[in-house]
Formats: sequence, C-alpha cells, structure tokens
Amino acid sequence: MQQAKDFLAESEDVFALVSGLSEEALATATAFKQWSIADIIQHLHFWNEAALLSLTDAAGFDDFFKPVGAHIFSGKDLKSYEREYFANLTAGELIAAWKHMYLATARAFEQADPSQRVAWVGPSMSARSSITARQMETWSHAQAIYDALGIDRADQDRIRNIVVLGVNTYGWTFVNRKLDVPDPMPYVSLTAPSGDVWNYGDPQDDNCIQGSAVAFAQVVTQTRNVVDTDLQVIGDNANLWMANAQCFAGAPNPVPEPGVRCKAAV
Repeated sequence: MQQAKDFLAESEDVFALVSGLSEEALATATAFKQWSIADIIQHLHFWNEAALLSLTDAAGFDDFFKPVGAHIFSGKDLKSYEREYFANLTAGELIAAWKHMYLATARAFEQADPSQRVAWVGPSMSARSSITARQMETWSHAQAIYDALGIDRADQDRIRNIVVLGVNTYGWTFVNRKLDVPDPMPYVSLTAPSGDVWNYGDPQDDNCIQGSAVAFAQVVTQTRNVVDTDLQVIGDNANLWMANAQCFAGAPNPVPEPGVRCKAAV
C-alpha cells in the first residue's frame, strides 16, 4: 500500500527531527496538553504497536487493549498509562524502540490487503484506513514537536492522505457532536506543497474553503485554529465545519484556541 510507504516516510522525518535531541530537549513541554516531546513519541510508539497487532494478531490486540480500557474507564488519563508502560526505557531507548516498531508496522501494512478488516478501539476499519490514521497521528502530533523546537516543517504531497481523511470526515465532525450534518458539504480547493491544486466536492462560490493543503490538514487534525491559517472560509456550512473539524476518532475534542498552537520563538 502506498499509504504504508507514506506512513514510513512521515515517521522517518520525525525520527530525523528527534533522534539527535538530548534527554533534556526530549523533556521539553509542547503546546499539546503540555506533553513533552518524549510523551509524544511514547504515544506514537504505543499506538503503532496496537495497529500492528490489530493487523497481525487480533487476539493479541484484544489482550493489549484490555488493560488500557480498564485504566481509562477507571477515570485515569491515557497518558499516565503510556508513561507507566514505557517507564523502564530511557529517552534514547524509547526513540530506538519507536523506530523499530514503525519500521515493522510499515512493512506489515505495505504487504497487507488494503481491504482487510482490522479491530480497533471502536468499530473495525480497513487496513488502508488504519495505516492512514497512523500517518495522520504521526504528522499531527509531530506538529507540536516542530512548534516547540521553533522549526518550520517541509511538507510533502503525501499529506494528501490526511486531506482526504479530513474531507471524508465532514459528516463525522457533526454526528460526533450530535449535530445535524449541514448540506451541502462545502467545496474544497487546496494548493498542495508541490503547487498542484486538489479539489473536492461540487464548486460553490458561496460555500467553500480555499488555501493551502497544509493549513486544511492542520485544522482538521486540530493542530491549528482556523484563524491562525491562510484558509479562506466562505459560507455558514464551511465556517461551522472549520470551527468544529475533527478527522480523528473519539469523543468530541475542542479545537485549540487562536494563537495557542503555534511555532515557538527561539
């Protein structure tokens, strides 16, 4: 699957970003829930392992997730479980273990049937959707690392997988919030990192979103508030979508406040 290759490339870029950081730097707090850079790597590593198990060992995935579910349902937060899970690893060992896992995950998914159903925390999904979600998570969480380090990311056109996920979850954004889905969906016209233009939906001058594909991906993954991007948002449906966009599974998550998620001055 090309999506598996894209996940691998995304992960390799993040590895290049963090592999040379000191233990002190890896402890740097980010603007994402004040998680440290190491916390983010823990999170990516943990759910890459879960994704690999869901593809290759359904029973193993169930055993893996049972204590996680019990921890969360007891009222504790997920991050405390992940920190305890990796407590015996130094920061350097964590980085190495994460790389070993994302390489194994990418290899397994690249050779998988894209339509294979795999278990997950909620409903099952296709293998293609699962590895696309891993790329999305890697890309979106890495934004907090780039921001904390004050570094601009050089995005590639593989971000299209995340854009498509964002477009495809238009209805989910509202259903998840128990709201009626506004009809019609806005027309989306985005400029890719390469300069190509990607269009989605039926052209509508009074109900549309235009701008960079990176900005759109940032908004639907909630790494930026829409007002902190270059997106031009026209029409009630488009504005309501961008004010609530959420392309990932889980309970409704509040979008970041304006100016909160941004590149740090260094």
